[in-house]
Amino acid sequence: MSTPPVVRRVMLPALGAVLALLLLAGCADKVSPKGKAEADRVTAPELGTCHALDPQDVAKPSDASQPVSCSGDHTAETFAIGTFPDRFASTSYDDATLGRFVFDVCGKAFRAFLGGDESETMRSLLSWAWFRPSEQAWKEHARWYRCDVVGGPIDASSYRSLPRTLRGFMSSRPDEDWTLCARGTKVARSEKVPCSTKHDWRAVTTIKLGQPDDAYPGDRIAQIRSQQYCSDSVGAWLNYPATNYDYGVTVFHEAEWKAGNRRSICWARTDT
Repeated sequence: MSTPPVVRRVMLPALGAVLALLLLAGCADKVSPKGKAEADRVTAPELGTCHALDPQDVAKPSDASQPVSCSGDHTAETFAIGTFPDRFASTSYDDATLGRFVFDVCGKAFRAFLGGDESETMRSLLSWAWFRPSEQAWKEHARWYRCDVVGGPIDASSYRSLPRTLRGFMSSRPDEDWTLCARGTKVARSEKVPCSTKHDWRAVTTIKLGQPDDAYPGDRIAQIRSQQYCSDSVGAWLNYPATNYDYGVTVFHEAEWKAGNRRSICWARTDT
């Protein structure tokens, strides 16, 4: 993903709409019995377990770590598990269609689990990752997937320890310790920080660039639309100030579009 330069705009008409998606998921404070590595299981792992993962672990297609207690230090919590439909029975281990399927299913489960909508979850310091069986287990016809919420945004270099459970975490007033802000002169090169700390930018809205079946419009069109829509959206969030205002945009590109993402993030310059 990339973030265009900060843009200064005058007031523009309001833009706004958020989608709410609900899907049941669960959590429990339990640890799976030791034995066969998680990734080598032919049957699906347990729902509600916790793990101590870092971004390097999340970058791998499978996870062989043993669960840890959800009452102790952990950076990941399993909020959804399942089995790929029969149409994936002969699919290769690294086929991109697996990710597209999981993006929809686990994306909905992620929002339902946290109790937030798509815009709110994208503007948090939480994200999710998914794992499949090991390549050997896949050859043995294991077809499960596991989705974990992790304590950091998609591009985090490290994860923070999570509360005992994040179930319903965003169903009430947002926790500023987990709300997405940034520190720096430009959003593109800024450090992503909790809004409870000193910051220069706040992720205030997201805007939708297309429908699920739409083709990717291309980097240039995606950027132009994002800038136009974010100008409106940030202006509305600021209650249409009488003077010019600064805003920034985070645009996701073709790879994320193919995975299912249709939104860009809009940032407002703040004084805190």
